[in-house]
This record gives sequence, C-alpha cells and structure tokens, in this order.
Amino acid sequence: MTEPELQHIEQYRVPKAPDTVYYIPNFISKEEEKYLTQQVYGAPKPKWKQLSNRRLQNWGGLPHPKGMIAEKLPKWLEVYCQQIADLGVFRDLVPNHVLVNEYQPGQGIMPHEDGPLFHPVVTTISLGSHTFLDFYQHRGDASESAEDLRESKQESDSPSEDTVQHPILSLLLQPCSLLILKDHMYTSFLHGIAERTQDIVTDSVANLAPTDQMPGDRLERSCRISLTIRHVPKTLKMKLFGKR
Repeated sequence: MTEPELQHIEQYRVPKAPDTVYYIPNFISKEEEKYLTQQVYGAPKPKWKQLSNRRLQNWGGLPHPKGMIAEKLPKWLEVYCQQIADLGVFRDLVPNHVLVNEYQPGQGIMPHEDGPLFHPVVTTISLGSHTFLDFYQHRGDASESAEDLRESKQESDSPSEDTVQHPILSLLLQPCSLLILKDHMYTSFLHGIAERTQDIVTDSVANLAPTDQMPGDRLERSCRISLTIRHVPKTLKMKLFGKR
C-alpha cells in the first residue's frame, strides 16, 4: 500500500471497533448500484443456489482446501474487484472470488468466520437495503470456514455453539457502502446477520457517525444484495473460462 492510499483509507477506519474495520459510505453511486443489481438478476438461473434462509451466487470458483479451480470473473465484477484492490487492503493481490447473497426481509446468516481458505481480508458492497452486521467473540476454536458451513450445515437457523449469544458490537451497513474487515476482526471474531424485518439503532453500533442515524431510529429492511469480495490464495492450474 502506498502512502497516499494509506492516508485515503485511514479516514474510513471505525475507531470504536477492534482492529481493523473500514467503512466507506457511498463507495459506489446509485447508478452503479442499479447496474450491479441488474447484473445480479440478469445472471443465468443455474448460478443461483437456494439455501434455507437465502439464496446466493458463487463467482470465481468454489473455494476448497485442496485449491480452487479458478473461473474467470465476469467484467461487471472484475471492475469492482480491481477498484477494491487499488485501495491496497489486499496488499498487491487482486480479489478473485465474489459471493453474491440475496437477503429478503427477515432473512439472515448465522455467526461464522470466513476462515483460512481466504486471504485474511473480507470486503463487502451492499445493494438495495441496509442491514446490521453483528460480531461475536470466539468461544473455542471455530475451525470451519463460511463455505464449509454453507455446504455442511446449509447455514442453519441455529447459532454456532462457539459464539457468545449476544453480539459485542454491530455495524450498520447502508446501500452503496463498502465494508473492509481485517486483522483481529477477521481472525478473532465471528460475524452474522440476525433474522429481522426491522432494526433499532442502539449505542452498540460502532459506526454511527458516518451513517446519519441516531440511537432509537427504526429501520425497515427491504431486499438486500451483498457482494462479498475476497482473494483465494490457493488455486489449481486448471481454469474454467466463463462467458464475460
């Protein structure tokens, strides 16, 4: 990361959160949000995978301990992977994997970690609706990655036994924002989204300042799409080239 990049990203650090969280409101424009939403819903139907509490698309390949068979990202995702890489948060790496999640009101995801299959940085662009991302302290060794949990448990409604039942803090993620998690916030905490249709802003929200919200505000959820953008270090030589 160059010095100008470091100075640019540091202004978005969330000081009330453990190391390290960056929250960038309006990372994309409303026009870009509309464009990305159109691309998500314009994807071939087989790209969607229906889970018990939401549906998702997997782009770039399926992460696996033995290595991911890389699939070339479509241009509409490649552009934003490069934009995030230009911030320097992945060092000299460019993200090569995007997980698209669709959350209807009342849907969420159990507390989990992204795990060792990924470079220890996770970035998320939010489209459509706000949500609250809750963080939990590890209790024991939660060794399964998010992808492992999706495949083996289908993201069941029950919280992990390795979590504290009450979050230690929350982040308010608004449409068009970019969230970056790294360091202890990646390795030492689990994160999840409660299954609610409405959120009440409290003092436990660590990033209130840039959101223009106040404790006591009630926020109704609508359909939210998240683009979780990461880098898988271990890939296999064989590659699948998809259509752009």
